Amino acid sequence: MTDSAQKSTRDRILQEISAVGHRLEGMDNAMASLTAETTSIRLDIAGFQSRVTGLEQRVTTVEAHVASSQDRDQELLYLSSKMIDLEDRSRRDNARFLGFPESIEGMDIHSFLRETLPKLTGITFDPPLEFQRAHRLGPKRSDVATCPDRS
Repeated sequence: MTDSAQKSTRDRILQEISAVGHRLEGMDNAMASLTAETTSIRLDIAGFQSRVTGLEQRVTTVEAHVASSQDRDQELLYLSSKMIDLEDRSRRDNARFLGFPESIEGMDIHSFLRETLPKLTGITFDPPLEFQRAHRLGPKRSDVATCPDRS
């Protein structure tokens, strides 16, 4: 080969090497860009994981609160039902007699009722009437606030 042919071959090889170098620089830039984006995505994922963990803890807390509220609701329903039942039972055996003059029963209200009820009703009670308890109500006072009738 002649000098000019060798020079031409050498120039072509150098151009090819230069072109490969430019392509490698482009690949290095692309690789650096991909590495930066991958790092950014990893940071975003770590942030999302942290947020998801926090949300899971909050959901667990809310679920526990809801379960507790449901238990309390059930207990309130039970207690409300029990209170209504007890109020009904306490009223069941009560009788209120209106129209008697003040202090007519004297010192023994049980004896008064045992004598007065058969006379008023015309019924003879055998065995005689028994009372678990009897209370005398005082006169109605207009200066005292009264509760609404719950019967």
